[in-house]
Amino acid sequence: MKSLKSILFTFLLVVLAPLAHAQTKAPAKVKADATAQIALKTSAVCDMCKTRLEKALAYEKGVQAANLDVPTQMLTVTYRPDKTNPAALRTAVQRTGYDADAQPADTRAYDKLPECCKKTNAVHSDGAKH
Repeated sequence: MKSLKSILFTFLLVVLAPLAHAQTKAPAKVKADATAQIALKTSAVCDMCKTRLEKALAYEKGVQAANLDVPTQMLTVTYRPDKTNPAALRTAVQRTGYDADAQPADTRAYDKLPECCKKTNAVHSDGAKH
């Protein structure tokens, strides 16, 4: 009788042990090398703006790449979601002096932009580029 109980106990242990282990596993995390992309509409108007924005975003934590298409004013940012998020990237663009989507540029940063890069400059209002 004892051997039957020990066999039954061993059987249950072998069958139930993996189930108990499965319940203690931690939830899956985002892969460290996973990236996401966001496109932000900016107020950038020229190649100087392009250089300024791309350089500023390169210093942001989690940013893998930033590329501004000057004609469309769209800034495409590839980033690591475990390090940053779209709101932080918009704020970084604003702190550089440019609008980010519908959010206006930081006033102090905008005031420090060269006159040719300001969206109110007459040279940009008629479509001309420098």
